[in-house]
Amino acid sequence: MRSFAADEIDPDTICAELMDGPGAVRITGLFNADQIAEARRIIMAHSDRESEKVTHFQGAAVDDGRANLQRRVWNLLAKGDVFSDMATHPAIMDILRKWLGSEFIMGSIAANRILPGGPGQEPHIDFPYWDFHAPETHPMGLNASFPMNAQVTIALDPFTEASGATAYLPGSQKDMRYPKPADHAAFYENCARMTGEPGDVVVFFGAAWHCAMPNHADHDRNAVLINYIPKFVKPLEDMPGALPQAFLDAASPQMRQLLGFDYKYPEILDQADAVNAEGIR
Repeated sequence: MRSFAADEIDPDTICAELMDGPGAVRITGLFNADQIAEARRIIMAHSDRESEKVTHFQGAAVDDGRANLQRRVWNLLAKGDVFSDMATHPAIMDILRKWLGSEFIMGSIAANRILPGGPGQEPHIDFPYWDFHAPETHPMGLNASFPMNAQVTIALDPFTEASGATAYLPGSQKDMRYPKPADHAAFYENCARMTGEPGDVVVFFGAAWHCAMPNHADHDRNAVLINYIPKFVKPLEDMPGALPQAFLDAASPQMRQLLGFDYKYPEILDQADAVNAEGIR
């Protein structure tokens, strides 16, 4: 996985790495220590007092009784300004304009906290979300010839092999299929790891096979996980519906774009026709 400093980011080069290279890049120097500490403080507080929230590919955690060692915190935009700053960072926005089109939106922003002893996940893909394990529910011929997804992981704790740094299979984003149980052994034998220090950012194509790994360290493994999608893909989270009206009223132009306010569809076309007719009189 190539690493780029904040002052050497080239969106064309990064997009080539995501599409035709290993499928992931690391960026350093985007966020300062105060931002990381604030984000981590908020996530720790919420995940300490809320019940566990898991997804289908965390089935192992549920089956062996350790689900409480892997915790999700959703709707981060409502929980602290630092998360809006992260989601709209200019360097990230510049890369994603090239990758997903100039009017891309956000599908989700959440946190994943894996406590010491947490069992990790099974290999999966996010394209654009988590349900491609049921391929019959998707159109025939779906492929990765153009991206419908970008995943951004912001490390809040050391991401090491011991602490469960995300594993991914370089180049697997080109195959565009969900890893089957029979693929798991080859995945673990050939995977690379998304290691990094607190504040490091990993941008990857969600069609790449990946998973959180077990945390064998003596500290938590916290991360902010942001999903970005083209403007025409339905978001995973109903973020406008979950956010306070005051947040929506004060949203910056960049945040309004990410929340989908700039995309007019679906539209009631009877009303649109009336407005258009009024405009040309």
